[in-house]
Amino acid sequence: MRADHPTQRDAAQCATVGGVTDADVSGIPDEDTIFGWIATVFERGVRRPGYPADAWAEQWCAERFRELGLARVRLEPVEVARWEATDWSLEVADAAGSTTRVPCYPLPHAAPAAGLELDLAAWRGDDPAAVAGRAALYDVTLLRFPAEVLLAAGSAPAGLAGRAVDAGGTLGREHVLPFGIEIQAVMEPAMAAGAAAFVGVLNGYPGDSHEYYVPYDALERPIPGVWVSGSAGARLHDLLDAAAGPVRVRLTVASERRMVTSHNVVGELAGADDEVVMIGSHHDGPWSSAVEDGSGIALVLAQAATWAAVPPPRRPHRLVFVLQGGHMAGGAGLRTYIEAHRAELAQVVLELHLEHAALEVDGGGGPTGLPVPRWWFTSRNPTLEAAVAGALATERLDRSMILAPDALGEHPPTDGGFYHLEGVPLVNFLAAPHYLFDSMDTLDKIDRDHLVPLTRAAARIVASTGGISAAAMRAGIVSP
Repeated sequence: MRADHPTQRDAAQCATVGGVTDADVSGIPDEDTIFGWIATVFERGVRRPGYPADAWAEQWCAERFRELGLARVRLEPVEVARWEATDWSLEVADAAGSTTRVPCYPLPHAAPAAGLELDLAAWRGDDPAAVAGRAALYDVTLLRFPAEVLLAAGSAPAGLAGRAVDAGGTLGREHVLPFGIEIQAVMEPAMAAGAAAFVGVLNGYPGDSHEYYVPYDALERPIPGVWVSGSAGARLHDLLDAAAGPVRVRLTVASERRMVTSHNVVGELAGADDEVVMIGSHHDGPWSSAVEDGSGIALVLAQAATWAAVPPPRRPHRLVFVLQGGHMAGGAGLRTYIEAHRAELAQVVLELHLEHAALEVDGGGGPTGLPVPRWWFTSRNPTLEAAVAGALATERLDRSMILAPDALGEHPPTDGGFYHLEGVPLVNFLAAPHYLFDSMDTLDKIDRDHLVPLTRAAARIVASTGGISAAAMRAGIVSP
């Protein structure tokens, strides 16, 4: 942690925020504790919905809630589609009969295949019919643009002063996102053209991986598909270009899909009144996934520890902590929580979602030392926006941007985004490194130096809601 950053030792010298001083918020865990929670979750293994490690994580999170002093700790059921691949391979034979095995990984929830043999054809936007009845070789290139471009996106105000913390002047650098322009609909163009299988090429993907857990919308797709690395895809394109005859592939994917019960983990703390601040994230992930979302779990636990140490009258409102399940199954936990609690949403002053304390990596997959640009999707209430800006500036959270909720679509692309569609005021923190859905999301990618500053900033935002009712917060939202 930087020497110039406020710590618990000098907390009493810091300013009062929303009626709660830094000295009051004395329960903020230290960096080792927060990182230790991430490491504990990560070390259990792959946390996809319905997997043993995710079922363990639900119980572990509930136990931590109880230890920290939360009340009404409970597991609320969520039905999710559980998908698991047990065997997969891609073999390619050229016209001369030479066969090569290409490393690959299956697309989640796509159809299984038992040694399916097809001609391979490169996808071309000007001739989609070329892949009909064949295996479509389809390039996906991750989106890249200057990080700061999102500041003015959606319903952002005309004046952008104060909406970014960029002391290092790095927000103009290229940000590599974890999606291509297709987002999760990567198979749809090939399917619409009549392709019988999909071979997705991660073109120019940093680290040259093929372990990419997309799509994660849990929709069944009628054809099989696998991902291959950018370098392997380039070799397949070269093979097609040079071939005197057809290039054949043999695709095998053995997988199982079934419905199972996951859970949302919920706990509460009484506050100054019965209106609610929700503090959430999700507990599942595509792999062992330190960032996605071991870090989100830990940041929510850190808020629980922080506010459990504050006397109830000094908490701004009743606090409800929710770790949702099934994010990697189409946001099942988010959808289920909204359906189960829709009648209560009118009493929510703020929904604060915390996801992804992430370090940027270079083209070879090594951390650069910089945090991934931080997105703070914030409802367009000027008082709330000012509170977020103040928290980010005070905690020196560089590479942070306050974004409109609709900067990347009709709602934030987070596990809390649908609350925006329900009219709930929100602040959703998200970082989007390119490796978010990849097995390379390991503990060395955690932005460890900023775990405590992120916690302090989140606590400041929560504290700023003191004395503001849900009705007043909603009334103050500026219409797009």
